[in-house]
Amino acid sequence: MKNVLFHALPSGRASLSLVLTALLAGCAAGPDYQTRPLLADNALPQPASTASGSASSSAFGAAQAWRADIDLEAPWWQQLGSPRLDALIDQALQASPTLVAAQAQLRQAEELQGAQERATQLPRADLGVGSARQHSSPSAQGLPGDGRTFSLHSASVSVQYQLDVSGGNRRALQALAARTDYRRYQLAGARLDLAARIASTAITQARIAAQAEALEAIARNQAAQTGIAQERLRLGQAMPADVQALQAALEQTRASALLLRKQAQQSAHLLAVLAGRAPGAEPLPAFSLEDFTLPAELPQVLPSELVRQRPDIQAAEALVRVASAEHGVAVARMYPQIRLSANLGSQALTTGALFGGGSAVWGLIAQLTQPLFDPALPAQQRAALAGLDAAAAQYQGVVLDALRSVADALRATEADAQVLATLERADTAAQASLQTTQQQLALGASSHLQWLVAQQQALQLRSSLVAAQAQRLADSAALFQAVGAGVATAS
Repeated sequence: MKNVLFHALPSGRASLSLVLTALLAGCAAGPDYQTRPLLADNALPQPASTASGSASSSAFGAAQAWRADIDLEAPWWQQLGSPRLDALIDQALQASPTLVAAQAQLRQAEELQGAQERATQLPRADLGVGSARQHSSPSAQGLPGDGRTFSLHSASVSVQYQLDVSGGNRRALQALAARTDYRRYQLAGARLDLAARIASTAITQARIAAQAEALEAIARNQAAQTGIAQERLRLGQAMPADVQALQAALEQTRASALLLRKQAQQSAHLLAVLAGRAPGAEPLPAFSLEDFTLPAELPQVLPSELVRQRPDIQAAEALVRVASAEHGVAVARMYPQIRLSANLGSQALTTGALFGGGSAVWGLIAQLTQPLFDPALPAQQRAALAGLDAAAAQYQGVVLDALRSVADALRATEADAQVLATLERADTAAQASLQTTQQQLALGASSHLQWLVAQQQALQLRSSLVAAQAQRLADSAALFQAVGAGVATAS
């Protein structure tokens, strides 16, 4: 004979009332997220003119035009005109451990989001199989007879599903989706930051190489001056202090050259690590200023476009969406929860009869739970609201910092052009003075020492000019990075 166990559902009218009550509560999972307002387009300082720089004939002194229609999704580093830099960045985007870690974190977020979506959209089903050894005694019920020992085998399938009438599951999915977006923007930002660091390091390496060459020429000049002073000292035409001063300047220049050599080695090591290689394991290109071209056009970006373009701003907004959704989850816990479950199984004294002649066991349960008193729930809701306020404030801070970096880059490109133009004029004057001194030397109207002094001044100006050229190139690259250019390559 089959035994049937049944857990009855509530009466139809009562069940309908409970469902309607819960459905009305479903609107209470917190307000929907509202997109952050865009900034006014007059908040970002713009250059006074559409072009900066001088009319110099040098490669790094040309004017740069401000353009609002530059393709900011294209890889901006290609505008530096260095195929070797492009190849190195492409390799780094494939091999950097930082990017590999960011990609793994993105996959993790996507899997967690997909798992939660399936968990909330589909019911959960579990299979249970059990076996127990039991002993029954009729005397426990006041009946005569001996006790009986037997085995009881069971198999069942249970299905559970929670109705999202309060909107908590929907908010939890929104939080996971926003976290996935955050990881995606983090990956894009890491790609752009990696490309910018490689470009900046390559430009620094080129500057160091040019300045080292100028310092070596200055050292040779100072050594010649020292030799002349020593000879004059031997002839009694100079004081020991003159020789000592020249010797001190020579040693200082040599020390500066050693420092530059150390910086060059560190730059090479940094380039290797950024490219995902061990320092010294493989040869890397040695960059010089001749490898680069000053971008002829620079982006003119409005603040509203900046908010949509920069990955760090988008990532900060994603965290605001996370906090908003988590606040909704905290609110939803204050309202009724409905869980439906069903169980179907069989019990038998032998495993052979378990699926044939066993006793069927089934049940249907509808359960509504309404928190009556839980002192933690209000505190959790207030904590979630505080988290939302913190995320909104952090978003505002990220936006302001982005505006500052763009404004700094804009002003730097203007100042660089002016500084470079001034140094170019000074270099022209120094070269003319050197040429005049050389002509006077040929005519006997000037000494060799005077010519060496003029040459040293020209070399020192040339070193400053090289630094200014590299700085203008680096600040142009920094402007592209600040506006979030290259986002298509980074996605």
